[in-house]
Amino acid sequence: MENSSDKFPEEECGDAKLQENRVMTQEEWLQMWQTKKIGFHNKDGHPLLKKYLDLFLNGRNGLNIFFPLCGKSVEMKWFADMGHHVVGVEISQSALEEFFTEQKLPFTEEQVPGIPGAKLLKSTDGNISLYCCSIFDLSSTTVGKFDGIWDRGALVALNPCDRPRYASLMFSLMNSGCRSLLVTCSYDPTKHKGPPFFVPDSEVKSLFGKHCDITYLEKIDGFSERHKKWGIDFLWEMIYMLTLKSP
Repeated sequence: MENSSDKFPEEECGDAKLQENRVMTQEEWLQMWQTKKIGFHNKDGHPLLKKYLDLFLNGRNGLNIFFPLCGKSVEMKWFADMGHHVVGVEISQSALEEFFTEQKLPFTEEQVPGIPGAKLLKSTDGNISLYCCSIFDLSSTTVGKFDGIWDRGALVALNPCDRPRYASLMFSLMNSGCRSLLVTCSYDPTKHKGPPFFVPDSEVKSLFGKHCDITYLEKIDGFSERHKKWGIDFLWEMIYMLTLKSP
């Protein structure tokens, strides 16, 4: 596929610096799950993943696929049903338990050596392994490396100050042939403080451009009724594919 890293969308409206000091604590995220304020969860799966699934898989079978900040993403079962092995991470244990319950998958629970307080919830068939801990507690030593990464809501949910650390972690978890699909969102940050946070294409390039080839794929209108409650009047979702540059 043609690398279109120079063909990014028109510059978004808004200044990302307006949100750079915004911090969401783990306790706030856990509270959102406890009170079911999870409008970010898509029970039908994301249309952009469906559209670019063949590009993402690239004809490969039996992949290790990573879901950062996975919540209870239904797409995890999609990939497991296709014969891939899925690894996710999420701080809310209730979200992970709800995933297994809603997907009617029996699971086991165990402690994670080397990560105090972390738990591993694993489907009994071994195809889905979900870590309950901070994403920054993980490393390739713990979870290995991946052939695919689906980031629909991780980068946009992380505190802006944590983005460089997150990008470094993603690089360390990518196999040489890994394909990562990244979805960001664009809206007027003067009207909503986040999360999800506004991530301009310039920041995607800044975070990932040194180590990855970046292919901008598409933007779609992601605005819905629930976004009106945020006080915004538009929201675009942008999708990129990231691949490690050749050494």
